Amino acid sequence: MTREEKSIAIEDLTAKLANANVVYIADTSGLNAETTSNLRRTCFKAGIKLEVVKNTLLEKAMEASSNNYGDLASVLKGNSSIFIADIANAPAKIIKDFRKKSDKPAFKGAYINGEIYIGDNLIDSLASLKSKEEVIGEIIGLLQSPAKRVIAALLNNAEQKGETAE
Repeated sequence: MTREEKSIAIEDLTAKLANANVVYIADTSGLNAETTSNLRRTCFKAGIKLEVVKNTLLEKAMEASSNNYGDLASVLKGNSSIFIADIANAPAKIIKDFRKKSDKPAFKGAYINGEIYIGDNLIDSLASLKSKEEVIGEIIGLLQSPAKRVIAALLNNAEQKGETAE
């Protein structure tokens, strides 16, 4: 790879990182062609961009990015693939699902909405994170609950008195 090609690759990676709030780094080496193809297909269906990257280029892109990746560059050893997603727990769920059949992909670290997560032991915690939509749904449910109880009580009270509720 020439110096110019490296510069273009770094710019491209920097642009991808700048637009991403969820970036996972994992080791996908050792996966056979069929498993790799299934992983890519699963990521595509979930709206996740999966790309194998060179560690040095990714490290330079992280440095050039406006996001603060902190110690995440320390995990850039060996084979590295990045998962770029919109939903914080989606890559973790896919990694966890694929690891039911083998030990890969091995989770290295993640950048999620400004927070850094490093270590394979965190994959279960990240997979159980609730998405923004799930949290909003729970909040709406909690907010509606008291209003529903008041309406039900009023209707019940009106029925007991023999009145009709309008």
